[in-house]
Amino acid sequence: MKQRIDKPLAILIALLVLGGSMVFISAAFGILGRGFSGITSVAFSHLVLGVGGGTVLLLIALNINYHHWKKFAPYIYGLALVGMLLVFVPNLGFAHGGGQRWIVIFGVSFQPSEFLKIAAILIAAAYYSTIRAKTESFLWGVGGLIAILAAPVILLVLQPDIGTLGIICISVVGVFFAAGARARDLAILLCVALVSLTVLAYMKPHVQKRIVTFFYPAQNEQVEAYQITQSRIAIGSGQLLGRGFGQSVQKFTYLPEPMGDSIFAVAGEELGFVGTTSIVLLFLGLALRGYVVAARTADMFGGLLAVGISTYLAGEAFINIGAMLGLVPLTGVPLTFVSQGGSAMLISLLSAGILLNISRHRGTK
Repeated sequence: MKQRIDKPLAILIALLVLGGSMVFISAAFGILGRGFSGITSVAFSHLVLGVGGGTVLLLIALNINYHHWKKFAPYIYGLALVGMLLVFVPNLGFAHGGGQRWIVIFGVSFQPSEFLKIAAILIAAAYYSTIRAKTESFLWGVGGLIAILAAPVILLVLQPDIGTLGIICISVVGVFFAAGARARDLAILLCVALVSLTVLAYMKPHVQKRIVTFFYPAQNEQVEAYQITQSRIAIGSGQLLGRGFGQSVQKFTYLPEPMGDSIFAVAGEELGFVGTTSIVLLFLGLALRGYVVAARTADMFGGLLAVGISTYLAGEAFINIGAMLGLVPLTGVPLTFVSQGGSAMLISLLSAGILLNISRHRGTK
């Protein structure tokens, strides 16, 4: 029987989106103060196309029975991979910040890797809910996981976009774990991940630099460690209650990417320990409530899909926050529902809409 959406989950999402928009607007004034001429188009892309368009997608997804996503999952996944290939097409894909990650269609830029996040979760949930008991088999369990992740790994390493690759891997492995993966298989995957990261660091100098900077930040405070150093200064200066909304000093001066990767530092300076702790608790609540929805879902596909989406939305946020605090290496992963990026906001809200739809079909197959 059709039920109402999970109210605590809906409230958490609404608070994060509304609060995130306020923090973004405050950070945008910092860029404006630096004399950046393109602030209007950036704000329009994020608030109108991202938040506005994403809210429309959320409402659409909220009213599409999540069971329909299962039969279209292979096509959505295939379309996402095609989009990933398009970034390498001359005059269609373009590079920025050292990565070939965007395509431009009719003057609007889009990052296909954002679409790949939800596409990979959909195909993983569809696959493991189909094979069911075979998940414990190494061939069907780990073999299926490798088949799902092989193309994203290759394409994202070529771009390169290691941060997005990490989010996709964590989310898909989360689905695999919820489907009944054996502890031995998860241990093997962890070892493979560590070896792969070592090889990747050897092959990609920028990855190696970020890992070295994470362990020895004092050695390169004015180069590789500059962003994390400035982020820590901003967060520390917020102290207990912060300078006040809109009163950040770092966003006007030294803080790199105040609307992007470093937006949590802006929030830390303005809202202080109390405000940033509230942000962390909101994301923690989102993850836990998403897992509650997954546990209450009658069919396996819905449960696995809820686990994957919850892991993606909250995991992305915690990786960003961890990087700003120096707890994990800097990855370039955005703060979910907050950081600049129309593509990221669109897909995050679409995913939230699917999760809310799952919550309204509790107990139905």
